[in-house]
Amino acid sequence: MKTPKWRSIWRGASLQRDFEELRAVLVRYVKEETIAPLKSMGRFLAFGALGSIFVGFGGVLMLLGVLRYLQWQFPFFDGSESWIPYAIVVVIAMGAIGLTLWRIFASVGPRRRGGA
Repeated sequence: MKTPKWRSIWRGASLQRDFEELRAVLVRYVKEETIAPLKSMGRFLAFGALGSIFVGFGGVLMLLGVLRYLQWQFPFFDGSESWIPYAIVVVIAMGAIGLTLWRIFASVGPRRRGGA
């Protein structure tokens, strides 16, 4: 007697082989869907952090340049008024920080609920 085709499919099947195949599929899925995106996100964050360090260092150098310019260009800030260029640079730095925070929080905005 001939066996039906569906029985020939099940003849070589075993529970252990099915679990091994399921494990292989799950491992491949985890690698493709979680590890690869995390690696690319890690590169993105690394370049962003490195860029922000360079921008911060450049900002400090710009403020130092403004301070040196004020001290060189205006010699009447010598003596008891030598703190004035430092105060001007601090005000400029606070303004830059405030402008940065304002732009960061202005881009977030309130979130809407529901569709429209």
